[in-house]
Amino acid sequence: MVEVNNLTMRYGSRVLFENINLKLGVGKRYGLIGANGAGKSTFMKILSKELHPTSGNISVQSALKVGTLSQNQYAFEDFTLKDAVMYGNKKLYDAIKEKEELYAHGDFEDEKVNDRLAQLEMICAEEDPTYEVDINIEKTLTSLGFAVETHEELMSSLSGGDKFKILLAQVLYYKPEVLFLDEPTNSLDLEAIAWLEDKLKRHEGTMVVISHDRHFLNSICTNILDLDFKKIREFTGNYNDWYMAVNLIQKQQELERSKKLKEKEELEAFVRRFSANASKAKQATSRQKQLEKLNIEDLQTSTRRDPSIVFKLKREIGNEILEVENISKSFDEKVLNGISFRVEKGDKIALIGPNGIGKTTLLSIIMQNLQSDSGVVKWGATIESSYFPQNTTDLIDGEEPLYEWLQGFGEKKDIDEVRKCLGRMLFSGEEQKKSIKSISGGEKHRMMLSKMMLQRGNFLVLDEPDNHLDLEAIIALGEGLLGFDGNVICATHDRELVDAFANRIIELKDDGSFVDFRGNYEEYKEHISG
Repeated sequence: MVEVNNLTMRYGSRVLFENINLKLGVGKRYGLIGANGAGKSTFMKILSKELHPTSGNISVQSALKVGTLSQNQYAFEDFTLKDAVMYGNKKLYDAIKEKEELYAHGDFEDEKVNDRLAQLEMICAEEDPTYEVDINIEKTLTSLGFAVETHEELMSSLSGGDKFKILLAQVLYYKPEVLFLDEPTNSLDLEAIAWLEDKLKRHEGTMVVISHDRHFLNSICTNILDLDFKKIREFTGNYNDWYMAVNLIQKQQELERSKKLKEKEELEAFVRRFSANASKAKQATSRQKQLEKLNIEDLQTSTRRDPSIVFKLKREIGNEILEVENISKSFDEKVLNGISFRVEKGDKIALIGPNGIGKTTLLSIIMQNLQSDSGVVKWGATIESSYFPQNTTDLIDGEEPLYEWLQGFGEKKDIDEVRKCLGRMLFSGEEQKKSIKSISGGEKHRMMLSKMMLQRGNFLVLDEPDNHLDLEAIIALGEGLLGFDGNVICATHDRELVDAFANRIIELKDDGSFVDFRGNYEEYKEHISG
C-alpha cells in the first residue's frame, strides 16, 4: 500500500499540483496520464523518493520492496549485461561479488574470512533461495533478444535502446512489491513490449506507470490516474475505459455549463435592469447572491487539447507508385537482403521489426538519402513524397520563429495557411513566435507533422513519428493516416498506431529478409501464429 498525503509541488510561482491525496492499493496497476508538462514525471519522482515535494508526504507500507526504473542508461558502462541485471538486487549482487573475491584471494586459514563467507552464504540463500540467479537472468536477457554469448559483454558495447532494455530487466529482476515505471516502452520493439506486458500483468503488488503507448496502457492497467487541473482523479479500468468515462463527463459538463451560462446571463441582465430600482432592490440583491454562487470555473472539462492532423494531397496518384527491387545493404554485417515489394493504390504499410533490424536503413534508401549495395528503387512519375525522418529532433534547428521555419515549406508561402497549420498542431498565438531551436522534442515532432501537412505530398514516409508525442497526438496521427487518400509507409513500435491505419504489414527479419503481408496487424499475428 502506498499513501499520498496532502502532496503539493511548486516551482517558484508555478504550481504543478496541490493537495493530492491518494491510496494506491495492492494488486492495482495504475496508468498515470496527463498532458505534456502537467507534472507526471515529477509526481513519479516524488513517489519514488527521488524528489522532495514542496509539502505533503508519501508513505509506503513497511518492509515492501520498491523498484524504480532508472533513466540513466550510462550508469553501468563497466558492468557485464548479466551483472547489470543482477545489480537490481544490490544486496544479492554485493554478497555474490564479495564471496567471489574471498574465494579467489581470501586466506582460508583466517577464521574471520570463513565466518564472513558463512554470512555471505546466508545472505545469498535469503535473497536467492533456489540458487537460480544465473538461470533467471539468462532467461530474462534472452527474452529481451540478447543471445547467451553476449551476456558477459560490457554494457558500454550496447546501443542506447539496448541499454534501456537492461535497465528494465534490472528493476524487474528485483521483483519489487511496489513498482514505479516512467516510459518503460521507450526504445522497445513490438516483441519486447509484448514481453513486458506479460511480465507486468503478473505483478501482484502496486504499480504506477507512465506511457504514451495506448495499447500498452489498455493491456496492463487496472486503474487510471488522470493528472489535470493540478489534481489527480482516479478511474477504474484501463485507458479506453477512462477515455469513455471522461468524454461522458465532458459532454455532461458542457450541457451543464451551457445551462449555467444562460442562467448567468439572465441573472446579470436582471441585476442590471433593477439594481437601481428601489422597488426591485430586494429581488436584485437575491439574484446577485445567486449569481455569485454560479461558479462556472468549477465546470472545467480538461486542459488537454487534441491536435488536428489532416493530410491532404495536391496531386492525384497515377498507376505506378513505388517499386522496391532486390534491395541489399551491409555495414559490418548484412542488414537488408533482397528486399522487394510493389506499392499499390490504397496501400498503407506498417514497417515493423526489432530495433536495429534495418527499418531506418530501408526508409533512407527508399527516400534516396542512402545508397543501397544492390537493387533499385523506382518512384512513379506522379508521386510527391513527404518524409518524417527518425532524427527529426536533431534536424529541426535554427533561430527563426516557428512560423518562419514552416513558411519555407509551403508552395505559396501563405502566412495565414501557415498559422492555421500551426494552430491545428496546438501552436497558437505567441507560441508561434518561439525560436525553432527552443522547443521540446515533442514539439519538434509536431512541427515536422505540420510541415508534412503543408507540403501535401501524396505518399507519406514516416520513421517512428510517434516518439516524443503524447497520447492525444498519437491518436490524432493514427486518424490522420487512416483518413489520408494517398499511400503510407510508417515504421513504428506503437501497436495502437499500427492498428489505426495499416492495411499491409512488412516485417524485417534478423537474417535481412522480410515478410510482406496484406492485412492488418491482428490478421498478421494470427497468420504467423497459426
